[in-house]
Amino acid sequence: MTGFASNDLVLVSPRHLAGTGTKLDDAIGPLIHLFGWPYEHTLSTGRISIDSPCRSVFLDFAPDRQDGKWWTIAHHEPYWQIQFSRQVPLEAVAAVTQALPQLLGDRRHADRIPLATEPVATIATGSDWTWQATAAGGEWVSPDGHCTVQHTTDADVPWTVSHSVYDGFDTHWSASFTRNVPEPLIAQFVSHLSDTTPVERQLSEIPALATSSALITPARSDGVAPHALHAAAQIGRALPETSRIPGSRRSP
Repeated sequence: MTGFASNDLVLVSPRHLAGTGTKLDDAIGPLIHLFGWPYEHTLSTGRISIDSPCRSVFLDFAPDRQDGKWWTIAHHEPYWQIQFSRQVPLEAVAAVTQALPQLLGDRRHADRIPLATEPVATIATGSDWTWQATAAGGEWVSPDGHCTVQHTTDADVPWTVSHSVYDGFDTHWSASFTRNVPEPLIAQFVSHLSDTTPVERQLSEIPALATSSALITPARSDGVAPHALHAAAQIGRALPETSRIPGSRRSP
């Protein structure tokens, strides 16, 4: 196993283990700079509040919340709400926030922001997440067992996503979608969460207890392209220890 320094850039998969990351502008910037949504930024707390031009949707990023629910997206009529906690990967959050203008009829930049076209069930099973029925509905579980997408029929919050690694500190995160949330937004989230393409992080950004389960490879390398190296390491996860790809880290 090859070690990394805490400030090394690495590629991480699966995405649900990667932590939130630091690319906040990917989730907020397009709404402000591409679509002109008005916003307020409170420097003392870091809170950012954004409204759609029609005032039907608002987004609140609140890193000062004590309950850890950093993201709230809500629609006024009909009322619905999405919440993401602190360690939800920003790539999945951005997939939802960037889709909001299209759902309100603003199709500018639609060619740059593709929407998921398949239902959640197809996306999850296509990514090898396992379906199992429950008393209240059903759930899809990630191949490593650490992340679960739950669908509960006849509930005020019919969709929830939960994550933890060995019930470990700082590996917990959750996402919730109340009744009337447009399913394309839920599909956007699940699609980008379950995507097997790795995400980039500094090693120190990955929750410490998650590093033992994540596949981690260099984001910079000589010769072999980093994403090709990571893809080869994904294939090699099932191989014996002596067959692992040099420069990668994986769970036992």
